[in-house]
Amino acid sequence: MMNWDMTDEEKLLKVSAANFFREKMPINHLRRIRDTNDPLGFPREAWQDMASLGWTGILIDEDHGGLNFGFRGLGLILEAAGRQLAATPLLSTVAGASRLLQKNANLEQKETLLPAIAAGETIIALAHDEGQHHGQDISTHATLQGGKYVIQGRKSLVLDAALADQILVLARTDQGLGWFLVPHKTQGLQWEHFRLIDGRPAAHLSLQRVEVPASARIGTMKDATASYEDLRNACAVGLATEMLGAATAAFEMTLAYLKERKQFGVAIGTFQALQHRMANLYCELEVSRSVVQRALAALDEDHAKTTVFASLAKGKLNDVMHAVATESIQLHGGIGMTDEHNIGFFLKRSRINNELFGSASFHRDRYAKALEF
Repeated sequence: MMNWDMTDEEKLLKVSAANFFREKMPINHLRRIRDTNDPLGFPREAWQDMASLGWTGILIDEDHGGLNFGFRGLGLILEAAGRQLAATPLLSTVAGASRLLQKNANLEQKETLLPAIAAGETIIALAHDEGQHHGQDISTHATLQGGKYVIQGRKSLVLDAALADQILVLARTDQGLGWFLVPHKTQGLQWEHFRLIDGRPAAHLSLQRVEVPASARIGTMKDATASYEDLRNACAVGLATEMLGAATAAFEMTLAYLKERKQFGVAIGTFQALQHRMANLYCELEVSRSVVQRALAALDEDHAKTTVFASLAKGKLNDVMHAVATESIQLHGGIGMTDEHNIGFFLKRSRINNELFGSASFHRDRYAKALEF
């Protein structure tokens, strides 16, 4: 039986993360990004603050400047970020890139890249998807020519695109899939920047005969299909954890409103019909927390069924966050539809997160295949 009790260190990290995002990146920070059309979408100084707290190196081993605290620790930070709808590079650079590099990079790449991530000096964006279905049908290709790789193709919906120092690009080679680290300003990279409906910036990426040295390929010449699956698991669980935090915050905000808003001389939270709706959401959140905690532990264990737990977590949170955000709007009544109230941001974020790293139907299908249904 697993022990879900937090250690003293995890309790301190939870409090520290909650205070950090409440003070430095509250929900109104997202409103400012949207209203000012901030091209970066995230303050670089906040990344340095996170690095000073050890968060950027939380998955990296101590030999390379990290804390080696695992996904259970990272989950506490991501949940706190989700509660404030803080859009940070933690998902791409820490949950995705640092795990991929730690498990797959060669010694020289690890010694160069991991300390830079842990110190907050490098932000890495992930460029893997080429459509809406998150499959392995990758058409971007990399060809070895005269000691260099020439990469040609297109990637969709790259988060942290304007902020990143380097891009991890997934491309097809003669030996199967491969990851390539491409500096942001490499000749041949063409960015199509746009804004998501929740105000965050993102971009599509076109690679036109982009040349990188052979040493830019991560790890060995082996097919990277397994590492791609592992990265999708890590990012799906990380995002599910953020969504758990966001759904919990929306629930608490709605509960407070039901206790405050009065009709017929009493708080509307005393109406049994509304109590039933909130009780249903509470039960769904409790189930979701168990699912997310199991998936985080599976990543730390490199469990044989990590894909099962990851798809279960992301599929469940896609449904639950959407349900909580939708109910929260309705239970707030007319004020929930106004831009002045923050509750609407949760529904917009749920719409975006539902599609990132796989929709609910995608993960239900992936879950079934992993269990050979």
